[in-house]
Amino acid sequence: MTLRARGAEGAEAGAALDYCPEHPLDLASTLSPLQRGRGDPTSQWMPDGSVWRTQRTPRGAATLHLEPRRVAPGKTVVRARAWGPGAEWSLAHVPALLGDGDDPESLDLAAAAARPVPGWPASAVAALASVQRRRPGVRLTRTELVLEAAVPAVLEQKVTGVEARRAWRRLLLQHGEVPPGPAPEGMRVVPTPEGWRSIPDHDWHRAGVGPQRMRTIRRVAAVASALDRTLDLGRGGPAVVAALTSIPGVGIWTAAEITQRAHGDPDAVSVGDAHLSHVVGHYVTGERTDDDGMLALLAPFSGQRQRVVRLITLSGVTGPRFGPKATIEDHRAR
Repeated sequence: MTLRARGAEGAEAGAALDYCPEHPLDLASTLSPLQRGRGDPTSQWMPDGSVWRTQRTPRGAATLHLEPRRVAPGKTVVRARAWGPGAEWSLAHVPALLGDGDDPESLDLAAAAARPVPGWPASAVAALASVQRRRPGVRLTRTELVLEAAVPAVLEQKVTGVEARRAWRRLLLQHGEVPPGPAPEGMRVVPTPEGWRSIPDHDWHRAGVGPQRMRTIRRVAAVASALDRTLDLGRGGPAVVAALTSIPGVGIWTAAEITQRAHGDPDAVSVGDAHLSHVVGHYVTGERTDDDGMLALLAPFSGQRQRVVRLITLSGVTGPRFGPKATIEDHRAR
């Protein structure tokens, strides 16, 4: 990894550096888990492949622009520019955000395809090895922003994705901060911990967020500093999960959603997701399965289960849908 600082050219230019990873980098696939729908006010992708991102860093609000430039086959340089009080922090953490420190080579699916894998047909292992070979630039992000990952994860508890994304967008447009620098119109920086706690009940209600999720977000925001200390425990694991799930309202699904993004955990699996077990089961065996079945299928890849799930989802498989769709409930009129 190489970082080359570049001088700012006035306030409009912000602070800048070039990130030159030694490994292939697929910017879109690496950062896609951070975007909460196309209308997410914290993330906006541009036609040229660059991305604008806002962040609430430990040093304050920041706007970050990442522009990838392919300089050779398998070689990408990312021009990073940042504005605001959190600009320096954001630039220093660009490598972690883009997967530096992640170790995709620790999952060797080509070698796994050469031997029997319990529960997996040989064709399924070979197919996933092909996905891994074709997508060498996929890395697992580590934002190191725990509250930023926790709030939308709580919003997604036991509701449809449409409901959760709608609530996230509405709350940020109403209570988020206008970002520093030349961010595209309509973007927002997530509130401070105190800001999340001070959102009045009726605004949660109007955003379609029920009392249970509202209270959980307030509890999470109240211990934001303690959540940040879980980053010192590494890229996930039992100690991190125990710390997160000690907060009432945060279960193993929510903890996994947080550690996948904030900590860069290569093993966290979103047990309890409405569709994930079916997708994994369909990919591996051609049939639906439940959480226990999914965990059994992923067991041979212990330590790298989240990476396996990411590759499965990147393969394009969605699995068949059975039964009625989840009903979108509108709590705002009650």
